[in-house]
Amino acid sequence: MHKWIAVPLFLFMFLMGVTGLLLDWKKQVGILPKTEKGESSQSNEWIKIDSIQQVAIDYVQNELKKSIKIDRIDIRPQKGIAKIIFVEHFTELQIDCKTGKILAVNQRNSDIIEKIHDGSIIDFWVQTDNDAFKLFYTTTLSLGLILLSISGFWLWYNPIRIRNAKK
Repeated sequence: MHKWIAVPLFLFMFLMGVTGLLLDWKKQVGILPKTEKGESSQSNEWIKIDSIQQVAIDYVQNELKKSIKIDRIDIRPQKGIAKIIFVEHFTELQIDCKTGKILAVNQRNSDIIEKIHDGSIIDFWVQTDNDAFKLFYTTTLSLGLILLSISGFWLWYNPIRIRNAKK
């Protein structure tokens, strides 16, 4: 049973292990973009969120010629910046919350690696809304790892049990 589970799942388990390791070390190896610092961390000095959103939409539409559909706006109060992340591409804009100036435009490689890690990259490419492939992928690998753990333990323990029974 052990080899019948391990052989078909080998590539996927290897891929999940490598991408998991990269995600663990994303800050140390430079996969995650550096967070810039805005002019002020005082929120009473900041422009409105809808103004920050409009700066991002204008830049992505006019300069990058990419989809303007925003996934989330991540506010970093201590840094005085907003990170805008998009739904249909892996671009991140870092915008100064006080001035509305774009401080950085980055590719979010960590998001790509995360999507490969959990299998949602297929759902992203196919544009599904229900995460069908991700759920199939993670469920299959999780059950495979559980069964490999049990069968691996049995492959280790059973010879010990047999030797003790013979004594």
